Amino acid sequence: MRPQPDFIHEFVPGASNRTLLLLHGTGGNERDLISLGRELDSSASLLSPRGKVLENGMPRFFRRLAEGVFDLEDLKKRTHELADFVIAAAKHYKIDVKNMVAVGYSNGANIAASTLLLLPEIFPAAVLFRAMVPLVPETQPDLSSVRVWIGAGSIDPIVPASETKQLSELLRDAGADVTIRFFKGGHELTPEDVDVAREWLRILK
Repeated sequence: MRPQPDFIHEFVPGASNRTLLLLHGTGGNERDLISLGRELDSSASLLSPRGKVLENGMPRFFRRLAEGVFDLEDLKKRTHELADFVIAAAKHYKIDVKNMVAVGYSNGANIAASTLLLLPEIFPAAVLFRAMVPLVPETQPDLSSVRVWIGAGSIDPIVPASETKQLSELLRDAGADVTIRFFKGGHELTPEDVDVAREWLRILK
């Protein structure tokens, strides 16, 4: 018996050996980013879990105490929980984890960044839309083989440019190859976000 993935989730098989791990924002669900995943890579498999934490009825991947103030103990616990899900899902669906790319938006991008910083072996690449610094790890991870693309909004009221730059520096200091792009807009995704991220993923192959 293979371990069963324990998040409510969607899995859409693809034609290639790449899998996109789709991590939604606050209030999203396992179906939220399926169309985005298809836009980013039409041949990839898609694995999309629903966050287990509810905030006023809205799913999230970890608790926060206020806007931009994270419950760090819960974040660490949920990061390990998500990593366990990814490992179980990889066995269950026969996913090649060496070709997995985390694609997160907002809260989903934050837990993806947390996974990179706490458990750098889980996935080798990530696309982070509107991400913040989730935490500063006690021990610097080795991200020398990891590639990260960060998409930020130039007038994002939730994630200031300084926060985006701090996250990129944190990842670069750990050895990651980081590409950071600012787009004209706020916290919402723009068509240009998707186009530029798609091109980055195409070259990543």
